[in-house]
Parts: sequence; structure tokens; C-alpha cells
Amino acid sequence: MSDQLKSDNDDIQKILNKGKYNESKELFNSLPAYEIALIIESSPPKRRAFIWQLIEERNEGEILKNLSDDVRETILSYMDPDEVAQVTKDLETDEIADILQDLPEQIMKEVLEKMSYQNKDILEKVLKYPEDSAGGLMNTDVIVVRPYHSVELVTRYLRIKNDIPLSTDNLFVVSRNNKFRGVLPISNLITNPPGEIIKNIMVEKKPLNAKLNSNEVIKIFEKEDLISAPVIDDENNLIGRITFDDVIDEIKSEADESLKQFSGLSGDTFEKTSSAIKSRGFWLGINLFTAIIASSVINIFKDTIEEVIFLAVLMPIIASMGGVAATQTLTITVRGLALGQIMSSNYFYLLSREITVGLVNGFFWALVLGFISYFWFNEITIALIILLSMIINLFMAVISGMGIPLMLKFFKLDPAIAGSVIVTTITDVVGFLSFLGLATVFYS
Repeated sequence: MSDQLKSDNDDIQKILNKGKYNESKELFNSLPAYEIALIIESSPPKRRAFIWQLIEERNEGEILKNLSDDVRETILSYMDPDEVAQVTKDLETDEIADILQDLPEQIMKEVLEKMSYQNKDILEKVLKYPEDSAGGLMNTDVIVVRPYHSVELVTRYLRIKNDIPLSTDNLFVVSRNNKFRGVLPISNLITNPPGEIIKNIMVEKKPLNAKLNSNEVIKIFEKEDLISAPVIDDENNLIGRITFDDVIDEIKSEADESLKQFSGLSGDTFEKTSSAIKSRGFWLGINLFTAIIASSVINIFKDTIEEVIFLAVLMPIIASMGGVAATQTLTITVRGLALGQIMSSNYFYLLSREITVGLVNGFFWALVLGFISYFWFNEITIALIILLSMIINLFMAVISGMGIPLMLKFFKLDPAIAGSVIVTTITDVVGFLSFLGLATVFYS
């Protein structure tokens, strides 16, 4: 966020705190929609309803579009179906669809009923696709031409239309019955003579099927450096297009969603206290359960710890080193899976490299800790125990750091969410088990 934006936000919050509501209303409605949305998101829940009353209706649609899903859902609860239909009528189809998907199903149907027939018909076509699919991301503002039109006819049509959608780098070529044929780059249109036929200058391009997952859409845009891409249905009918700004919004949304799920947090910084208690409590419970598992391993060796008390000083170090190594490998693996870089042909190379890295680092840092322990406690036996247990734990850290994400993906679970909890539990258990188990053997 820019310093100016922070300053504007802070100034308005101070004005609201002083109760200068008329001054706030004037200032609010003079700001861009993005800034107003940020101010709403930066306000406690009780104040948001009041702020929304200060906003003029002409600005409400653009502000709704810029709000995060969690906050937008709250704001929509203040509005009736007529109002939602009215303030969103000038937005793009995909933006309206995003807003409607934050409404309960019954309310969404009521809003659709209040819309004009044309908007309703277009929206129903978009809403039938999942939100995380190409069909869910697309908008329907496409310009189509026929293969046997001339350059002159198309340019004349564009002049008459006088309203070219934003991010238009291509026109889409379709047959008379709307079957997709290819794309016509604007550069080809303006650099060819008026009599040239579109079929001769169009580019054959593979369209995106509406059912394609949004992750695949993101990869295709990244790989081919696309500004826009056509979207078709199963019968090869052109039904819309996706633009790079839609893809950027989806990347931001997915990153935010992964962070929320990973930590058990809401996307709303100022969510209600009761909601925060519930959402965070679940993950604290999971952490407590895994901590009990690790502690139960320690309890098995309580007699050894009582006899050799300095084991209690050193055993957290073994578990901690394994946890860090596992997290490093887990991060590399999850990133590789997300980018589509890890596959059966290169998996074993990556696994062998990570094992080598884990063992070498384990051996080196075990020697360092062994020397420190020897001079600390004047015990050569403990140095040997540390060396063996750290090598075992870092080896297991690498195996779990690569194996757990792949296993979760096989079961169609998100490795970024549950992976960290599982691998840190494994390294804690293995770390304590190997360290205290070896100590029991050596000191018995």
C-alpha cells in the first residue's frame, strides 16, 4: 500500500472517530472505489454498516467488486435483492458472478429475477460453471467476426460499435453457427490491406474448455504470456474469454485462500471475536493433539531422562533440526507440485538430492552439536547419540517432506494445508524416539 493511501485511510478513520459524518461522506465519495473498499476492510465490523450508508449508490457496484470475499459477504447481508441487482448492472459479467456467488442460493435467485432478461440470461450461463473453472473466470464481452469477412468490413464494424472491451488484443473468428475457428490479432487487422479476407490472416489457436480448472488456466497464461484467451463449451461454441486481469485476481484469491486454510484464519483482518475464536480454535486443537503424540513418546523414556538429566536439555534440539529440514523439503515439494515441475520422471532425482542434502547437513551439524555437548557435559557417549539420532531424524525429515505432499495430492487433499502439521509431528516423534531410544540403549 502506498504512503498516500495509508494516509487517506488513517485520516478518514480519525474523522469517523470524531463523529464528523457529513465530512466523511463527501470525502468517501471523492475517492476511487479501490480506496473506499480498503477503508471498509480496515474498519471494525460494527462500523462497516455505518460506512456503507455514507456511500452513494453510483459507487456501490465498483466498491463491491474490490472487496475481499469475506468482507463483501458481510456488506451484501445489508442489501436487499433489488439493490444488489441495481448497483451491479454496469459491471462485467464475471464480476457480477463473483458477487452473486457470495450470496445464499435463495437470495442469488431473487437477485437474478430482478435483473434484466439479457443480464440474467448471460449470468446464468456463467454461474452454471464452478467458480474455480475457466467458465467461472470468463466474461462474455467478446467481439466475433466471420472467416470470410474482409478487413475493411471488420474495421467498419468496429468504428460503428465504438465500444471495444478492455484488454482486447484479439477478435475471435467463428462460423455462422458460432463454432470457434481462431483468433484475429488486432495487429494483423491494422497491418493488412482492406480487401484481405480474415481467414487468410487469422491465427489458429487452441481455446480453453469452460470446464478447465483455474490452476491450469493460470499455467497456460503464464506459459504463453497471454493477454486474453477464448473459452468454448464441449461443442466448440465460443462462450466467452478470459483476460489477464481475471487471472491475476484468481492468483491473488488462491494465495489468500491457501493462507487462510493453512492457518485457520479468516480473510477478514477485523472479523468478529466470536468467529476468530471458532476458526483458530480448530487448528489449536490439531496442534494440541500432535503435541500430545510427541509428548507420549517422551513419556516412554521418562526413566532414562531421570537417570541422565541432560538428555532433557538436548532432545528439543534434535526435534527442532528435523522440523526445519522437513519444512525446507516440504516447501520445495509443494512449490514444485503447484508449478507442475515434479513428475514421475524427475521425482527420484529430487528425492536422492534431498536425501544427500539432509544426510550431509545432518552429519555436519551433528558433529558441531556433538562437540558442544562433549565440552558441555564431558560425555563422549552423548556426542555419538546425537550424531546417530540427528542423521536418522534428518533422513526421515526429507522422506516425509517429499512423501507426505505427494500422498496428500494422491488423495486430492491440499498439501499446503495439512503437510506442515503432519511432517513436523513425524520429525518430533522420530527425533525423540531415536534420541531417547539410543540413549536408553547406550546408558542401560
